[in-house]
Amino acid sequence: MTTDGCMLPQPGRKHDGTGLSAHRMGRDMTPGNDDVDFLYALGQRMRLLRARRGMTRRILAAQSGVSERYISAVESGTGNGSILLLRALAEALHVELRALLEDESVAPAAPASRAAEHRERIALIGLRGAGKSTLGPLLADRLGIPFLELDREVEKEAGLGLGEIMELHGQAGFRRLERGVLDRVIAACPRAVIAAGGGIVAEAATFDRLLGACLTVWVKAKPEEHMQRVIDQGDLRPMRDNRRSMDDLRAILASREALYARADVQLETSGRTVAETLDMLLAAIG
Repeated sequence: MTTDGCMLPQPGRKHDGTGLSAHRMGRDMTPGNDDVDFLYALGQRMRLLRARRGMTRRILAAQSGVSERYISAVESGTGNGSILLLRALAEALHVELRALLEDESVAPAAPASRAAEHRERIALIGLRGAGKSTLGPLLADRLGIPFLELDREVEKEAGLGLGEIMELHGQAGFRRLERGVLDRVIAACPRAVIAAGGGIVAEAATFDRLLGACLTVWVKAKPEEHMQRVIDQGDLRPMRDNRRSMDDLRAILASREALYARADVQLETSGRTVAETLDMLLAAIG
């Protein structure tokens, strides 16, 4: 039970298709050839989808049963595009197979008029370290409405931590739980501040649901500030390989940027105090 009448129910073998040389294919693999262009574009889409979900090659390999070697080859544009292996990868990424085979188009930002319909249910989106968990409770307190973190509600629903959910059910299982919890939050809480997980934008139907039911705010910061805030929260994993961690962070941000930009409001937090940012947020949501 939360304040303001917001009540929530409580809760194989890896395939390796690499090694397909131009000689074995019996085709011309010089630049400009249609096959080369197709495989390169396929690799770019694979890398984009993987980065958008924040998945390493190792995690994708574990959840799809496809080898890291094959995934690496596909992303570099040199892999054998076996339809069965691609289907397994698409299932692990929780997308339709056509998402790997066709260029995507990101819907433009929603018109401002839609935002006014949902001003009392506010969703904060953005990468971890942007400031959602800091600003969310302060905003909710100022408005006198409940604050909810969607990831914590998913953990309550499953009776497991996020890491355990991913290990037992994979990304697809987590996303199904996330969608169910979001629907219940929307039904139970006409007035609330919701902090959504950074990867919610990677699940098109769930993100569309969030956009349609909430006034959404993209809480953003420079990559260096994202990283420092995560470290300040006590997660020292990025320090083990700072350069690679920064590269991964930039790749994830770049892969999600067009999706985050669909939010009703964009809030830059870099170089500002919490008090300054909260004042800007209150002004932005009216």
